[in-house]
Amino acid sequence: MSATTFETPTPGRALRIGLWAAQGLIFFVFTSAGLVKLLTPIPQLAAMMPWAGQYSETFVRIIGLIDLAGGIGILLPALTRILPRLTVLAALGCTVLQVFALAFHLSRGEADVTLLNVVLLTLSLFVLWGRGRKAPIAPRQF
Repeated sequence: MSATTFETPTPGRALRIGLWAAQGLIFFVFTSAGLVKLLTPIPQLAAMMPWAGQYSETFVRIIGLIDLAGGIGILLPALTRILPRLTVLAALGCTVLQVFALAFHLSRGEADVTLLNVVLLTLSLFVLWGRGRKAPIAPRQF
């Protein structure tokens, strides 16, 4: 009796490079946005993002923390290979956040600012699919 083994194909180099590039871009945008929302005084922030002056400071700061967590989570676990499944969860969180951000901005009549949300949603979905199914990162062996 012979045993049949099934090998999963190794993901292509272009896919791996694309995923790392997407993760790096998401990291940069989300981390930057999070730090701006956390560290900028509300009057200055409202000049850049009018909605920030129309909601409570607590709400704005929580959104900043969520952005920061998403940015760090999309890259750091995969980069260190410590709990790399967290990258998949961060990509899911970033996806959900962008769906809510799109709905938020569209409900306020701010369709002109949603292009960035659509791009980030697309990149987040790509990382979710790629790191979840096609090119997962193996955890570090200690």
